[in-house]
Amino acid sequence: MSDLKRQLEQPGAESASYFDAVIVGAGFAGLYMLHRLRELGLAVRVYEAGSGVGGTWFWNRYPGARCDVESLDYSYSFSEQLQQEWKWTERYPSQPEILRYLNHVADRFDLRRDIQLETRVTEAVLNEATGRWELRTDTGDRVSAKFCIMATGCLSVAKVPDIKGLESFQGTWYHTGRWPQEGVDFTGQRVGVIGTGSSGIQCIPVLAEQASRLVVFQRTPSFSVPACNAPLSPEVEQYKKANYVEYRRKVRESSFGADYPCNDKSALQVTREQRQLEYETRWRNGGPSFLLAFADLITNKDANETAVQFVHSKIRELVHDPAVAEALMPTDHALGTKRLCVDNNYYATFNRKNVTLVDIKKTPIEEITPKGLRTQGAEYELDSIVFATGFDAMTGALLNIDIRGKAGQTLKEKWGEGPRTYLGLMTAGFPNFFTITGPGSPSVLSNMIVSIEQHVEWIGDCINYLRGHAFDQIEATVEAEEAWVAHVNLVANYTLFPTANSWFLGANIPGKPRVFMPYIGGVGAYRKKCEDVAAKNYEGFAFSSSSTPTERVAATGT
Repeated sequence: MSDLKRQLEQPGAESASYFDAVIVGAGFAGLYMLHRLRELGLAVRVYEAGSGVGGTWFWNRYPGARCDVESLDYSYSFSEQLQQEWKWTERYPSQPEILRYLNHVADRFDLRRDIQLETRVTEAVLNEATGRWELRTDTGDRVSAKFCIMATGCLSVAKVPDIKGLESFQGTWYHTGRWPQEGVDFTGQRVGVIGTGSSGIQCIPVLAEQASRLVVFQRTPSFSVPACNAPLSPEVEQYKKANYVEYRRKVRESSFGADYPCNDKSALQVTREQRQLEYETRWRNGGPSFLLAFADLITNKDANETAVQFVHSKIRELVHDPAVAEALMPTDHALGTKRLCVDNNYYATFNRKNVTLVDIKKTPIEEITPKGLRTQGAEYELDSIVFATGFDAMTGALLNIDIRGKAGQTLKEKWGEGPRTYLGLMTAGFPNFFTITGPGSPSVLSNMIVSIEQHVEWIGDCINYLRGHAFDQIEATVEAEEAWVAHVNLVANYTLFPTANSWFLGANIPGKPRVFMPYIGGVGAYRKKCEDVAAKNYEGFAFSSSSTPTERVAATGT
């Protein structure tokens, strides 16, 4: 008998809904987690704030929105039939195509009946007497669940900058991460875009084709490489689908969860001509594999500088105005230490007569006015403003919920000096509370689908282990958590990543602790660690049951 049926038979059960597990979020992670737990026979409810499934691909509908992982990689592998039957149309999938795919998955596996849309979880509190999580939503639902699983996504809390005068603007403003479902037609408008990270780099070329005038307000330029996107070749699709089993195995064992060609040579151990050829080849091929042109680009500043100079030379070639080209060249961080963007004609867009670049480091924004925006240098009349200003990454969605574990400790208090997890899956003091691709896991430094599937399967196996051994709860030990946090930081400090003021460290959010949040040790190495932990009876976790005292499993070194 499931926990749901047992609890419904208890007095007072009518005051709340009871489930074996509650999942928060219905994107890639939430949909697969639901499917996996259903296979185990659990009663599950998914809560999703949006009016449809899709997670980040439901909300990010801005013009030009596209994944920077190739379509045949950015897809589920858990169903052989699914991966064979679905036909992608482009090398890099667009937002509409990804959303169609996720809706197809929801229908194909009959997932919608356990998903409650337009419902935001506001509170999740551990009831220590019952060992269950009690959740509340903004629509008044009260829910009790043995397991609480956060599939809230790493890039889901849109960040709108606090700029004086925004409320006075007489035009319309948008955030790329909360784009209207019906779309926006900017034809003939004077449009301002604030932000030149990944979202800005994707939408600027498209907006430039629609707007009568486009003003791009840039504080910090980003490194971007061409996507070289094209219709997906039938030959490529056929070959990869015929070899999916071996291909999926390889990407699970790789560093980034994708089949990027790696070069084991140092950028400093080859001739200038050899280096130039390697960079040129990868630039022409397109995509994020440029970062793997040499083995030491993310660990050696001098090696990285050779890649920086190559990209700078490409910007000079592509942008006709030398002053604009210079302003578009990143100089304050090593290539790859902030998200390496992948674009379609981004740099060439600044050759258009209707596009203006404004360096707001030199002339900061003073305020938004009723008719537009004023910097220290000029005033710009605008009909619409687009904020491409990113997200409160990795922790934002979790900390926006009032989550309380043992002794009433909030997750916000626990993570006051930065997130602390064991394997990015659990945090000490919060039993039966799982985070999919949480801080301390490869997450945003990987192909997210590979990392999502690995976490979903690990969590499913873990829950099955608990049931098979008559345990009611599992919790990360403080010792294991401390050792893992130290290991994550140690590995990060071997690289150049911590030298950049990036959202990987929370540097884009005022007051957020500067802690490197993802795990850079590699998808394959991380997977092996998780498998080893499970094989050793979930080493580093503590178990308890209602009938027996707590059993502690000692943490070992990482």
